[in-house]
Amino acid sequence: MTKIYTKSGDKGKTSLVGGTRVKKTHVRLEAYGTIDELNSFVGWLNCEVKDDETNRFLSYLQHKLFTVGSFLATETELISPKAASIITDGDIERIEKEIDRIDNNLPALTRFILPGGNEPASRAHICRTVSRRTERNVYRVAEDFPVDASVLKFLNRLSDYFFVLARYESNKTGKEIYWEQDNI
Repeated sequence: MTKIYTKSGDKGKTSLVGGTRVKKTHVRLEAYGTIDELNSFVGWLNCEVKDDETNRFLSYLQHKLFTVGSFLATETELISPKAASIITDGDIERIEKEIDRIDNNLPALTRFILPGGNEPASRAHICRTVSRRTERNVYRVAEDFPVDASVLKFLNRLSDYFFVLARYESNKTGKEIYWEQDNI
């Protein structure tokens, strides 16, 4: 086994897939670093969810987030991403089906929802907000570098998924929290 530390990043640079050395503050690193952060929060959420079907889907999302991170780390303007770094229309459809499955079991949304309600719902809301930040960061990458439209769609669906999952988890305990304008 090789050592974990390589010392190659000690001077504030790292390599993209393709070999180019970039600053650790590069927009791509910010984007795939936020993907990694989201992936960690999804793993944390999965520790609290007590539903096998949702556990499997969250695990699937973690693998796909790793795929997105791999894509973002690849110099797609110079080399084609490997198959393991590609998000497909089928991946997007799978998220949409899961959103629909969960949403069909929820009461109609009539007011704004506040984060909270119970532990898994709160964790899902954290995933929702981090996925939104992730999407913004990837759009920054797309301003200067090629980003496949499927990656952007996939990330856009994630915040919707985590929103309905948070509602679903809150409704298990009847503790969905609504924003009340006069509650200040």
